Amino acid sequence: MIPSKVEVPLDKQAVRQYIEKRLDEEIREALWLVDLDKMAELTCMSKRFLESDIVCDVRMRAIEVRKNRKRWWPYQQAFEIVNEITREW
Repeated sequence: MIPSKVEVPLDKQAVRQYIEKRLDEEIREALWLVDLDKMAELTCMSKRFLESDIVCDVRMRAIEVRKNRKRWWPYQQAFEIVNEITREW
């Protein structure tokens, strides 16, 4: 039997992007609360746009958690509500 040598070319950049994507997905699943900064990062929307079109919505205000001037939203509920709002556009 002739020994064969098998080489599999790997694109390091593609592997790195895949790993980063999977890590981001896992981190998102572990989130409990999000603030406006994190919501802007996750939705790729500006904070100003979120303030004027998303956060002012009655559904988002209903799940808002406040402490002094700081505001948070439960991640899973906020995700679902943002999806609902954007589907209505």
